[in-house]
Amino acid sequence: MSDIVVFGAGGTAGSRIAVEAFDRGHRVVAAVRRPEATSYLPPGVRVVTGDATSERSVRELAPDADALVVAIGGGDRTLWPDAARTLLDVLSGMPAAPRVIHVGGGSTLLTPSGTRLLDEPGFPAEYREAALGQSDALDVYRSAADGVTWTYLSPPPLEFHPGERTGRYRTGTDRPVTDDDGRSVLSCEDLAVVVVDEIESPRFRNMRFTAAY
Repeated sequence: MSDIVVFGAGGTAGSRIAVEAFDRGHRVVAAVRRPEATSYLPPGVRVVTGDATSERSVRELAPDADALVVAIGGGDRTLWPDAARTLLDVLSGMPAAPRVIHVGGGSTLLTPSGTRLLDEPGFPAEYREAALGQSDALDVYRSAADGVTWTYLSPPPLEFHPGERTGRYRTGTDRPVTDDDGRSVLSCEDLAVVVVDEIESPRFRNMRFTAAY
């Protein structure tokens, strides 16, 4: 059993991660900005006011945690790199720091030619700032000093929606995992499975990975 803090547990991905971890017997803290809006979480999940970009919040929650999951959204480009820097700054000073699992952007994955998907012609302008923010966060993690263990998980870049929990998936690193038809697909429910599996049995320490069917 692990102690898991989920920042952003009020969101689509974060709520499913919190439920998946709780259902598998872990102690879960849901760190959200609006605790009153989390009635859908199981009663055994402890809900607190928390913010991954707040040094105070991280300092309060990190000492009792084995893993800090970052599944936040809704801000401008600075949100995700600010969270990454805050976590790394706080955890670098802890003798037994929890691990960070950051749910990042699928558009930071690479095309066959090695360019980022977000840099491809026709990438939707309305998603570009968020995509760049997630890319900035990945750069922050990759430049982290020794002593903090992090993992950055990129979902599929396009076909990633609420759906069925199957418990199956395949993993890759910097390029999308595709099926025989070239599609990269994963439900939010199975993304939660991926996150909790990685907490229970780490395979991608200090690196980015992705998952799809």
